Amino acid sequence: MRAFVTGASGFIGGHVARALLERGHEVTALVRPGGALRFEHPRLTLAQGDLCDRASLDRAVAGCDAAFHVAALYTFWSPDGEAMWRANVDGTRNVLEAALAAGVERVVQTSTVSTLHFAADGAPATEARTAAPHELIGAYKRTKFEAERVALSMAAAGAPIVVVNPSAPVGPGDVKPTPTGRIIVDFLRRAMPAVVDTGLNLVDVADVAEGHLLAWEKGRIGERYLLGNAQGNLTLAQMLRMLAEASGRRIAPRRIPYRLALAAAYADRAIEGALLRREPRIPLEAARMARKPMWADPSKAVRELGLPQSPVADALRRAAQWFAENGYLTQAKRREPRA
Repeated sequence: MRAFVTGASGFIGGHVARALLERGHEVTALVRPGGALRFEHPRLTLAQGDLCDRASLDRAVAGCDAAFHVAALYTFWSPDGEAMWRANVDGTRNVLEAALAAGVERVVQTSTVSTLHFAADGAPATEARTAAPHELIGAYKRTKFEAERVALSMAAAGAPIVVVNPSAPVGPGDVKPTPTGRIIVDFLRRAMPAVVDTGLNLVDVADVAEGHLLAWEKGRIGERYLLGNAQGNLTLAQMLRMLAEASGRRIAPRRIPYRLALAAAYADRAIEGALLRREPRIPLEAARMARKPMWADPSKAVRELGLPQSPVADALRRAAQWFAENGYLTQAKRREPRA
């Protein structure tokens, strides 16, 4: 099988591409003009293109049997909301339409757990309930919600599309890093003096990659599958204690009230975001999302797909080791990450 993968230069997409190659498949990875990946393989082909350039997508996906659309503009702060819409919504439509026009057998669309409903009482989210409009905090959530609607609408019309909703993946290779990866880095750098009482669902990024392949093989058309870990529902304090044990660090950030964290985020946005035009250290969207825990129930994906449930503590240990080995924990400019 030849698989077309977008976002292979990113965290989840890179692991999806590697998982496909390890299974003996051929991979065509979309990269921006002049771009490259941080790994090479004899069955890996790079195709230059852009999510907003339909012609380049048509050329890149030609001859492929499967498509995995993982790419997205993932950030809780962006000075250009229209750019996020073009990448996450228009880009999704372009990729799906190009893949279907090329005759791929099935498309796996990567969404996010953020499109699901999270109850105020902390009950784990499932695929059964979608987030209400007022729950879509910030441009990232809104654009990913709309991108998911595009995919599910096309599936309802007969297109062979399956949607996966990863929770908060952790592990090696988080190059950017993601917001969850930033928590790990800040903690290990002793740059996290305080935390709020919130929670999230952690999952090994390797399990998330495997979930993509399982969705292609076993997923039902038009269904969503939450890719998380049943033992991964942790408070932020529990996550940091687990990370401290995995890394050998003895750090205990104090807890602060949610309102104080929110006030700090507003102040940071005003100074860093509005005045200095650079990414705030305390993203307002992340602070607002911390109001209630984002716990998740992956039982559907475990039951129908056979989603692995690898120990979260081991994934945190490997993430911490990777960040340390690649210079993320020093003030100096980090080295180019290893493949």
